[in-house]
Formats: sequence, C-alpha cells, structure tokens
Amino acid sequence: MKIAIDSLTCGYDESHPVLRDINLEFDSDDGLICIIGPNGVGKSTLIRCIDDLVRPTKGRVTLDGRDVREMSRRELAERIGYVQAISASHGSMTVFETVSMGRYNRMGWRMRAEDLDVIDKAMSVMGLGPLGGRPADELSAGQFQKMMIARGLAQCTDVLILDEPTSNLDIRAQMFVACLLRRLCRTDKKIVLMICHDVNIAAKVADKILILSKPGKVLAFGTPGEVVNKENIREAYGVDCDITEHEGRPAVLIRSDSV
Repeated sequence: MKIAIDSLTCGYDESHPVLRDINLEFDSDDGLICIIGPNGVGKSTLIRCIDDLVRPTKGRVTLDGRDVREMSRRELAERIGYVQAISASHGSMTVFETVSMGRYNRMGWRMRAEDLDVIDKAMSVMGLGPLGGRPADELSAGQFQKMMIARGLAQCTDVLILDEPTSNLDIRAQMFVACLLRRLCRTDKKIVLMICHDVNIAAKVADKILILSKPGKVLAFGTPGEVVNKENIREAYGVDCDITEHEGRPAVLIRSDSV
C-alpha cells in the first residue's frame, strides 16, 4: 500500500494556493504519521486532497499507482477512512447508528453478523459500549469525538486519515487515541495520517512526522528525532524552544520570551 503525492498544488483561490508543489510518499511501513504545523499551512487541505474531497489545481495523488480522481466515492470509501475535525450534528441518530454508518460501503441490503461484530468492537475500543442507544446529539464533545473515531475504525480501510482526532479530549484520552492509532499501524499494516496540533504528543507517539510551514510547503518529513529540533520549530512556528529528551524521544519546551 502506497500513497504518492506528485507536484501537488492546491488552493480554494487559484491566485493564492494553500499547498505549493508538494511531493511525498507514504506507505504501510511508515507507521503512524503525524502532520503538524501552524494554522493556515494546508494540513487539512492536504488530507482532503488525498481523499479526493478537494481537487488540486496541479499535480495528483495516487493510491497504489491509481489516481484518486479516477476512483468512485464508494471505491475510495472502501480504501480510505476519513475522520473530519468538526462534524455536523447527527440529529436523533443513536451512537450505534452513527458508528454503523462506517459500514455503509461494506454492507449489502442488510447488516450481517460480521458488520455487527466490527461495529461492536470499534465502539468497545473507544469506550462507547454503554452509550450505544444514546442520541448522538446528547454526547459531550469528547464522547462525540470518540464516536467519530469509532465510525472511522468501523470502515476497516487500508488508509485512515484523521483531522485533529485528539481535539476535545483530555490528556489521558489524547494519549490513548494516539497510541491506539500507532498499534493499528503495526498490527494491521495501515497507513494512518493524523493531524495533530500538539507537537509533544506527535513527538511522543508518531513513527514519522510531517512538518508543513508557510507558504504551504514541506519543511521536514522523518522520524521525531530527525525533524523535531530547534531550527524546524522556529521556522514553522516562529518561536524559540529548548529540546530535551524523554524516553528516547524529543520533547519541546517553548521559551516564553520568544512569544
């Protein structure tokens, strides 16, 4: 399984591209890939291009050599799971019904025992088992986020893309979700791309980190030890920091006098 991004330029206004000439490759051996960078550098636009939710003005994205623009929405949904950052209200739908939507492209005209098992497992993993019958619009922000991750897991895709999956979660839940995604990469050989605004969580759990910086370009891509350094943090975020090491991984300490 490989995602190739070739000479990708994209923007919502052709005269002001958000992404400029991006060239990247991700494969199932990369493990958990965290995408970091300041606001407005094109993190969400990049993952939306991968799932063909946004069309580039130049370049292309291929999945195992095939241009995603040539694939139907149903086919893409069988290959790529996408968990967006902010989801619309699901009205009176229950938690179980919402998670079940992740099986839409796998089911026939009725739900099978296999589908039920996958849905139940996804809900159980995210700690949602007791909430299956509750209306989705009665959940807390953190519970809602876990429900959307469970729906993505229920798709059982080769690629899982998550836009800020740890938002609205407390620090313990953030680490749980990040470590769960890392385990999925290793046990199921998935490509998992996760946008993360917390540099230290990314450095703690990611196998590789992609840093985007203005004006919508790749600053660095590699292991946390390779890319999380003073120079890259300063260029990407415009702040000075100290880098220490904890459990063999870098930890970023922002200097208050640089803000």
